[in-house]
Amino acid sequence: MEMEKVIVDSETMKRALTRITYEVIERHKNLDNLVLVGIKTRGIPLAKRIAERFRLLEGIIIPVGELDITLYRDDIRQTDEPVAKKNELPFDVAGKQVLLVDDVLYTGRTIRAAMDAVMDLGRPISIGLAVLVDRGHRELPIRADFVGKNIPTSKDESIKVEMEEIDGIDRILLKKAI
Repeated sequence: MEMEKVIVDSETMKRALTRITYEVIERHKNLDNLVLVGIKTRGIPLAKRIAERFRLLEGIIIPVGELDITLYRDDIRQTDEPVAKKNELPFDVAGKQVLLVDDVLYTGRTIRAAMDAVMDLGRPISIGLAVLVDRGHRELPIRADFVGKNIPTSKDESIKVEMEEIDGIDRILLKKAI
């Protein structure tokens, strides 16, 4: 049996994404080279929402790409036959400031895989990371540059981000086995 508790509602999620956008604007002197790369699955709508905030707040269009890291994961057994979806990057990452976008940062393994995938596509000037939730428990030395919410969890808890585009609702749930 599992207990679920809503810990972030739709409005709080919107504010967190707006705050991330303002922080990116403040830290990047030049946004001309910035591209957003959403990590499948929930990083993609998050990246699109951040890009929309750039358009509304600053009047600039930031390109958004979609990255599938399936073939770069270190937790796929050799006997599995992973099916990778096509990456949709309407730009070359070489010479760009790439901002990876994902929903939850936990062990760091997904981000390591994403960095490997980006580097295989070209050599960016830099790779940054924006996440909606940082829940701690890193296994690799990876940290987010931009965090919507820090939500410390225990190992027996999990975070589930639900998004309107995928789940029909915006919220963040804390789940715990009981």
